Amino acid sequence: MSRIAKIYVDSEVRLDPLKGKKIAVLGYGSQGRAWALNLRDSGLDVTVGLEREGKSWQQAQADGFHPKKTEDAVKGADVVIFLVPDMVQRFIYREHVQPNLKPGMDLVFAHGFNIHYRLIEPPQNVDVYMVAPKGPGPIVRDFFVKGGGVPVLVAVHQNYSGRAMEKALAIAKALGGTRAGAIETTFKEETETDLVGEQTILVGGVMELMKAAFETLVELGYQPEVAYFEAINELKMIVDLIYEKGFTGMLNAVSDTAKYGGFTVGKRVINEETRKRIREAAERVRSGKFAEEWIEEYGRGSPTLKKGMEEAEKSLEEQVGRRLKEIIERGKPKS
Repeated sequence: MSRIAKIYVDSEVRLDPLKGKKIAVLGYGSQGRAWALNLRDSGLDVTVGLEREGKSWQQAQADGFHPKKTEDAVKGADVVIFLVPDMVQRFIYREHVQPNLKPGMDLVFAHGFNIHYRLIEPPQNVDVYMVAPKGPGPIVRDFFVKGGGVPVLVAVHQNYSGRAMEKALAIAKALGGTRAGAIETTFKEETETDLVGEQTILVGGVMELMKAAFETLVELGYQPEVAYFEAINELKMIVDLIYEKGFTGMLNAVSDTAKYGGFTVGKRVINEETRKRIREAAERVRSGKFAEEWIEEYGRGSPTLKKGMEEAEKSLEEQVGRRLKEIIERGKPKS
């Protein structure tokens, strides 16, 4: 039987554990910008640390920050938050963070990959914890500004101070996450469920399912534009319904014909063989084989990743989608 998750809400959490502490946010991309702005707007002392004076540096300056080179940001920090890409974090840690660690500092992650797979192994005299918003950076920022918040996962890997969870929850509150809810988890659970979800449904599974339906319709002689709307474009509307009202709410919103077809055909497409392959993908993540493969791929310059992006860019469905964008945009309600 599954255990019941511990969920923290706004009224249970205080910012006090972080008051007076200097926070270095490393990275100013999608999540980095949202975190830095939300933390600052919540009254915390935030510095942005970057590797070079490029576009991110300019954006941070435009947003009112005075960014510093990564090493300088870390030297003056009590709390270091890693918001650079997964595969870059270990190099940033080794070159700029580790040499400047002081006893009692905090290392904070938005995803458990580097800690769980031991790409980063911090000393015992620092706190290591995670705050993982369950949404992209722009949404984290948008919800916060509008008075809401994206739910977050919180976990503690190392509790040197005895107050690591309090500080994780304080960051969750400062991001707006406890306005929705902060769910307690572990680095292992967050990392593995995140990877399995991305591979089997969110990125890999759903994309391949859409492509398979689109390509089948085109091969059967239907117009690509019509196939695109049916197999790809309408998925957003269905997912939005599920997001807002659950499976039952979505089913109540579609025709009886769609319901009957879905109930009778869906399980033939996503069958026991499919479930078996999802389980195999999950076991590859749990065993560490996927992490080993991805680390090796990255070390070789990511040829598989680059090839996949090139193929996606040149695909028929992508070309059709670009042609239809004008129609789709024209139909959106004006805000």
